Amino acid sequence: MKIAVASQNRKEITGHTGRCRKFWIYSIENDAIAGKEMLELPKEQSFHDSSPWEPSPLDDVQVLIAGGMGTGLARRLQQKNIQAVLTKETDPDQAVKDFLNGTLKTEPFEPHEHGHKHP
Repeated sequence: MKIAVASQNRKEITGHTGRCRKFWIYSIENDAIAGKEMLELPKEQSFHDSSPWEPSPLDDVQVLIAGGMGTGLARRLQQKNIQAVLTKETDPDQAVKDFLNGTLKTEPFEPHEHGHKHP
């Protein structure tokens, strides 16, 4: 299993996932973290700037943990069979450990406005 965590600053979980271009990718084996690497996307491959019908380097993850995302991105991930998880936890490692233990405190998805229209 692979879990992606949005982390634009490489230290904390990112709130605006659509514009995020840096993701920690955790390899999970036997319900434990087996590896962690940073995936950096070019701007045109961010969720905000890419087409939902184009392949993405994140297509092979099963879970994406973030601090926030719109319902459109949540639907896009669902169509790719990626579980979207929102949390107020800021530490990526702790969020993954808590997710694996079933103790991660999650937040509901809410529509958001950020000053522009989506295509």
